[in-house]
Amino acid sequence: MPADGAPRLTGVLPAALASIGGGAGPFDLPAVESAVVVLVDGLGAHNLRARAGHARFLAGRMAKRDVIRTVFPSTTAAAIGSFATGLMPGAHGLMGFRVPDRAHDRVVNQLSGWDGRMVPEAWQPHPTVFDHAGERGVRAVAVGGTRYATSGFTRAVLRGAEYRAGAKIPDRFAEALRVLDEGPALVYLYVSELDQIAHAHGWESDRWLAALEVLDAELAAFEQRMPRGTGLLVTADHGVIDVPPHRHVFIDADPALVDGVRHVAGEPRCLGLVLEDGLDDDARAVLLERWRAAEGERAWVMSGDEAIAAGLYGDVEPANVDRVADILVAARAGVAYYDRREPDRRGEDMVGQHGSLTDEETRIPLVRLGAYARD
Repeated sequence: MPADGAPRLTGVLPAALASIGGGAGPFDLPAVESAVVVLVDGLGAHNLRARAGHARFLAGRMAKRDVIRTVFPSTTAAAIGSFATGLMPGAHGLMGFRVPDRAHDRVVNQLSGWDGRMVPEAWQPHPTVFDHAGERGVRAVAVGGTRYATSGFTRAVLRGAEYRAGAKIPDRFAEALRVLDEGPALVYLYVSELDQIAHAHGWESDRWLAALEVLDAELAAFEQRMPRGTGLLVTADHGVIDVPPHRHVFIDADPALVDGVRHVAGEPRCLGLVLEDGLDDDARAVLLERWRAAEGERAWVMSGDEAIAAGLYGDVEPANVDRVADILVAARAGVAYYDRREPDRRGEDMVGQHGSLTDEETRIPLVRLGAYARD
């Protein structure tokens, strides 16, 4: 991961807000009347450059320096949590896809697992950038898919924004234009389709390319049609790599690697192993070394304490320490880790993957358009 101070996703939305009527915030954006930030789920810098011929508008406007880093783990819950709050995962607490909820002896899904024991406003208590916009008198609007309008994750990260829904990519861009026509605003537009297609078919599939072409055409038309004085940024939450079935690693194949493991959290590219409470320090150290011996050549294997000390999550607030797994296994080779003892094994059908620390997963675009365009 980059050193502290490296350009990150955490600065993007605060920079857009700072530029409205002002400027000189993160990334030195010029002053604008309105700001639109498009976050494309799963469009890493590598993915965009490798398929530049299918995104001639966006790739053609992307300079070499228009690349920043996402957070760890490189997954949607953690990354959009950081994008929307301006905080690292250790602060906002959405520290991965599936994280330990030790108080209830379970693993919880940060995107869809919200329930009465995981209330969004308590689980992620920090103000969002949209809340800060309201304090400044700036209208804040989030434009996303219809099914996300009232989700627990939306409540956790989009507080302070009016939510407007659009079923398809063109619908969302049309809605964003309507918002701008109503007056100055901070607009966040979320594109989920590329990530969804990548998971199901791979980012190298024809379906993914078709969705990229739709997105590119909509961005080009949107920049032409949006009001003068509007800044437009295009970024992502993470990149994607394709992992074929023959590159799956089944952790249960070696009983010694799962002996003492109570829960398997995280995701296939970034496992989080939660150990049995009764395991003493020596036994925990032995299991960590077993994992290093078995997977150290194709994964970064570290204890949760080591990950915290290394600053991978940023500064971790005391309330969030228990959400870090005891052992983390972050793939650096093109593999994905699975546990065949899981009752629901549909995850093994996924092609596109992300979550780890590789450049393909962590380097994301930050393309400046409209009033933000570089000279």
